[in-house]
Amino acid sequence: MAGSVNKVILIGNVGADPEIRRTQDGRPIANLRIATSESWRDRNSGERREKTEWHNVVVFNEGLCKVVEQYVKKGAKLYIEGALQTRKWQDQNGNDRYSTEVVLQGFNSTLTMLDGRGEGGGDRRGGSDFGGAGNYGGGAPSYDDYGSQPSSSGGASRGGGASNFSRDMDDDIPF
Repeated sequence: MAGSVNKVILIGNVGADPEIRRTQDGRPIANLRIATSESWRDRNSGERREKTEWHNVVVFNEGLCKVVEQYVKKGAKLYIEGALQTRKWQDQNGNDRYSTEVVLQGFNSTLTMLDGRGEGGGDRRGGSDFGGAGNYGGGAPSYDDYGSQPSSSGGASRGGGASNFSRDMDDDIPF
């Protein structure tokens, strides 16, 4: 193998309002905790089980920090791409401790809000848990299957897209 890859992709909910700190030279650093959950039916008892994992996320990218500071609140659903980093630190007693975090830094990081702008994720009309950016009560517009026109249905429209496509193809280009 010629190289290695350190990439983390998470889709989950923010557990608390993000904490924004600033370095001595004024650059922002955002810290947030994201919960990812999986559920299954227990084979023996038949009851529903759920397991939640908590992930520490640190954002060093200045543009993404501004988005986090202005729009991300507790309960928001996020899609993030970053890298794992383990940090060594000492507690109050001088013992070595280690923390593994998902770090968003530079051009290889992504943060996408999946539940609309400024919404806390409490209202979940339209869309599915992992189905992209639904329009949750006035959030960012979504686009139809062909990416041509905004859809007000709360997600990508599935029916009637072909008529929009053929209308887009009817243009005045003479070749």
